[in-house]
Amino acid sequence: MKKILIANRGEIALRVMRTARRMGIKTVAVYSEVDRNAPHVRFADEAVLLGPAPSNQSYLVMDKVIQAAKDTGADGIHPGYGFLSENATFSQMVADAGITFIGPRPHAIEVMGNKLAAKEAVAAYDIPMVPGIEEAITDLELAARIGEEVGYPILIKAAAGGGGKGMRVVDNKAGLKEGMERAISEATSAFGDGSVFIEKYVTNPRHIEIQVMADAHGNVIHLFERECSVQRRHQKVVEEAPAVPLNLNPDLRARMGEAAIKCAKACDYLGAGTVEFLLDSQGNFYFLEMNTRLQVEHPVSEIISGVDLVELQIKVARGEVLDIKQEDLKIQGHAIELRVYAEDPLNNFLPSIGTLEVYVKPEGEGIRVDDGFEQGMDVPIYYDPMIAKLITFGATRAEALQKMRVAIDNYHIKGIETTLSFGRFVVDHEAFISGDFDTNFVKEHYSPEAILADQHAEEEIAALVGARLFSEAQQTLRVACPTGHAWQNNRR
Repeated sequence: MKKILIANRGEIALRVMRTARRMGIKTVAVYSEVDRNAPHVRFADEAVLLGPAPSNQSYLVMDKVIQAAKDTGADGIHPGYGFLSENATFSQMVADAGITFIGPRPHAIEVMGNKLAAKEAVAAYDIPMVPGIEEAITDLELAARIGEEVGYPILIKAAAGGGGKGMRVVDNKAGLKEGMERAISEATSAFGDGSVFIEKYVTNPRHIEIQVMADAHGNVIHLFERECSVQRRHQKVVEEAPAVPLNLNPDLRARMGEAAIKCAKACDYLGAGTVEFLLDSQGNFYFLEMNTRLQVEHPVSEIISGVDLVELQIKVARGEVLDIKQEDLKIQGHAIELRVYAEDPLNNFLPSIGTLEVYVKPEGEGIRVDDGFEQGMDVPIYYDPMIAKLITFGATRAEALQKMRVAIDNYHIKGIETTLSFGRFVVDHEAFISGDFDTNFVKEHYSPEAILADQHAEEEIAALVGARLFSEAQQTLRVACPTGHAWQNNRR
């Protein structure tokens, strides 16, 4: 593989390109008109314009992406995450064009892309499942019967869902009809598939995911876990590795790791993937889904395992045997990632689009910033509002946390609102510091008033310090110059 086209944009495109360049592989960028001067376009060896800014006219047009690969002689396509990364049709089209898709085979994407099919695929491997019904339903009476059987609260989920869309928690039978209708409607709108299923709602769970890597020769390893419980609107915002509960229970880590490997084997997986679980307060874990791509939060796994996941993706796509065995992997230190979104945490995390009038990244030992923006650039409205991933790491969790505080304070962005203040709120909160939190962290602890209170407290401290310094300066002994002093007598 001598040349790779990266079918993506922004920070993930740059992330893949840097590893490819280190491996001696040339890269091809694709871009929309609004991304013409983006850093990933300038960094690549070649770049191809796909079309207008909307992704359905550029990054999502499969024929254009494949033609760009053919025109530039690329023999591999890396999809990054989002866009076409979990599209089985695209994976097949790439293969049919005689180009290597740096990701899983179409079958694995298709099976794991549907939650019901995924549950069916892993059922034979004795992997714990959340109680519920393993088939799509639309019948309200059947839904009511299932609700009574598994016990409320229940969770209605879109079979083809993701990102919290087509998902409704129903606390009792009275809310079932509305919950079903809204979930089906949202699933139809978002995915073109209104199929939903019902499972027991696990209260106060932690969201734990396991990073896996598989080659074409039957070898599968896991690279430990990530804690992803701090979420807003079912979307992750802060991730870390390793997870506190699993650090305290190595046996649980081993069992969850083995379950993740079984999930990968269940669909004949190839490449990097993530198996997601819910972990309850009693230490029981349940299969949630499998993401058949590289995750946004993959850097924290790279840091604690000492492995470049993109490099492994490229190697296994080339047909190489994994040169890492499970027993070779050891957890090294701790890493935390904050997704820096162009969103206003004081206004329900609504997008904040504009120009990066000031954009200064933090630097220093134990700080990593994966981004795709520069000062003066516009944050376009057409794509995901993530600006960067801010990652800190240290020998201990406490050290990684402290470095994150310093990094947030030294990350200067003006012109738009960002989630940096929310990230500072999280890493300063006692529940997060202690490790005693779950997926309800934002619901239970966060409010815009909390950030405003923190900012007000900082302003008060700054004012007090300023007043103290002024007072000390005023009280400093001043010696009057005596009359007739030589200096006075000699001055002109």
